[in-house]
Amino acid sequence: MKSDMRKHLLLYAVTDRAWTGAQTLCQQVEQAIRAGVTMVQLREKQLSTEDFIREARPIVELCRAHGIPCLINDSIEVCQAVHADGVHVGQSDMAAERARALLGPDAIIGVTAKTIAQAQAAERAGADYIGTGAAFGSSTKLDATYISAEQMKAVCESVSIPAVAIGGITRENVPQLAGRGIAGIAVVSAIFAQPDIAAATAELLELAKQVTA
Repeated sequence: MKSDMRKHLLLYAVTDRAWTGAQTLCQQVEQAIRAGVTMVQLREKQLSTEDFIREARPIVELCRAHGIPCLINDSIEVCQAVHADGVHVGQSDMAAERARALLGPDAIIGVTAKTIAQAQAAERAGADYIGTGAAFGSSTKLDATYISAEQMKAVCESVSIPAVAIGGITRENVPQLAGRGIAGIAVVSAIFAQPDIAAATAELLELAKQVTA
């Protein structure tokens, strides 16, 4: 999967249980995968480790059945317990070097990077990709710091590993991401808060292709 990293980043779904409603998170993820999501990150800041593991197992199995990488946000313990494909860590989370040492060479390691220095440090530490933003602010991370189009382009061009844009991305503003050098878009509410997850995903996939071409 790591050899296709750029392809997997095209439409990167980051979960949020805030919008599950009558559906389970697994059901929502399945709809998104069937409609074209290329990678999934399970992000749970409120669940206990035990509950996170319980929730993650069927989703990891679902992703594997469809050939889609499934990463865990910030938890090596959960990643190892459910045999996920890797982790995504922020600047205040576990260091990428430590994640690589614990998970081994085959795991996918993603790192949040808002500056050129952070991006280059992530690459040196063995990251497979960086997530950069917030592209437009964020409705799910209220402390997210906006970075300009010029800053994002500079961050992307400073490393050889691919970069995915994240933060406040919607169907309306995806076209503004063209020319920034990104490999894809990472979205939360633009998929999981929508009444028709499959339709929203399919539309975002086509938009992502246009800004990464």
